[in-house]
Amino acid sequence: MDENIENNTDNKENREGLDFVTEQDDSKDSGIKDFFIELLQVVIVALAIIIPVRYYFIKPFYVKGASMEPSFHDNEYLVIDEISYRFKEPLRGEIVVFRYPRDPGQFFIKRIVGLPGETVQVTGSEVFVNGEELEEIYLESDEITKGEIVVTLQTDEYFVLGDNRSFSLDSRSFGPLKREFIVGKTWIRGWPFDKFTVFEPPLYNIDTLEVTGVD
Repeated sequence: MDENIENNTDNKENREGLDFVTEQDDSKDSGIKDFFIELLQVVIVALAIIIPVRYYFIKPFYVKGASMEPSFHDNEYLVIDEISYRFKEPLRGEIVVFRYPRDPGQFFIKRIVGLPGETVQVTGSEVFVNGEELEEIYLESDEITKGEIVVTLQTDEYFVLGDNRSFSLDSRSFGPLKREFIVGKTWIRGWPFDKFTVFEPPLYNIDTLEVTGVD
């Protein structure tokens, strides 16, 4: 009888042990569930931030073609700032991505050299803005700007050129670029990693000229 009681006691402990193990499993399942719920919340919050940023503030582009060499090369990955121009106007020297006026489904990348209200002239392989020769430090030393053109830009127009002037379809061909076609300015080169760059417009001789008064 005692032996049977002892066995009954063992069976009871086993049952209690099994009950205890079951409670452990429930707790573990609950922890996993909480983890995935938290992970889902993080993903939702991240998407809520990333999607508007991706579609309204910045946009990635790959360079295709040679029109901006040596500044940019084929297959380089660029991040375009789409928000800045909502609060300020483009500057000379900024590299912009825009919709090609003759086919808005295509995106072009060029550099702004002429601003609204200015008179831009291409002649003798050089670029002049309001009669002053434009010094462009980013061009190759033997680069020439072909063409003969004189244009006075309207209040919503920009004159854009590729850095590789001999292989660029730009304002010398399709004329001044309307402000409405500009998507944004080139902000970051993200690829290749060894050429990572945050871009700033260069200084130009015509933008730093000062008139010194005589006392």
